[in-house]
Amino acid sequence: MQVINTVADSDVAVKVTSLSKRFPNGTLALDNVSLEVPRGQVLALIGLSGSGKSTLLRTLNGLHAPTGGKVVVQGTDVSTANGKSLRKLRHHIGFVFQQFGLVGRATCMENVLVGSLGSLRGPRLGVRSYPVALRRKALEQLERVGLSEQAFQRADTLSGGQMQRVAIARSLMQEPSVLLADEPVASLDPESANQVLDLILRIAREDGMTVICTLHQVELALGWSDRIVGLRAGQVVLDQMNAQLSQDQVMEVYRATGTPMQFETESALQSA
Repeated sequence: MQVINTVADSDVAVKVTSLSKRFPNGTLALDNVSLEVPRGQVLALIGLSGSGKSTLLRTLNGLHAPTGGKVVVQGTDVSTANGKSLRKLRHHIGFVFQQFGLVGRATCMENVLVGSLGSLRGPRLGVRSYPVALRRKALEQLERVGLSEQAFQRADTLSGGQMQRVAIARSLMQEPSVLLADEPVASLDPESANQVLDLILRIAREDGMTVICTLHQVELALGWSDRIVGLRAGQVVLDQMNAQLSQDQVMEVYRATGTPMQFETESALQSA
């Protein structure tokens, strides 16, 4: 395993040091993980289901408290943050989920506006309950993801790829400096998956945003990200820039386990 050289702390968006996470049932999801992600880098996390990818993402924004080690995001120690400091940090960390998390009966505009709730006081009901400036901003974000014409269309009438683009626009309402994406294209067809990843990459470059994204499709990870980190049984087993990697090298993250699940996953990856 080749580990990426460290950079000055001022240029680091995410720094994970000796991180471990053990759940109450005894499962060790993360085992002494150390990682630095420079500002503006697009990083793909790969590994079998249960390797710790999603757990790692959720420790970065405080959804999971680490058992040991330290997590620093944008200069804030997530490991010890709570209350106001954690809410402030989360406001600048976008999160895109595999299942979109949209309100189907609501319009695309309403779903995108939900991303601004962290900056507002009190509940909101309907588009007109949001300030005009935020409504304009929501329309701008929908335009960025190519869905301005669907602004007042119900979310549950959209295709899967369109739903994920609405979810991305919702995250952009936070003006995130870090975007976490957990299998954002796992439920999409190959064409839609490429479109969604290309969109995330374009916005990341335009905004100088750091992206950490879990993926199962090796070819997508190689062609889309700057760097690949592979996890196996909660440990980092691969950490290299894409230019230094071949598909065979990346597949070793999966092959080394030699389990039936591994072979099923490998077959799915090669046909993806």
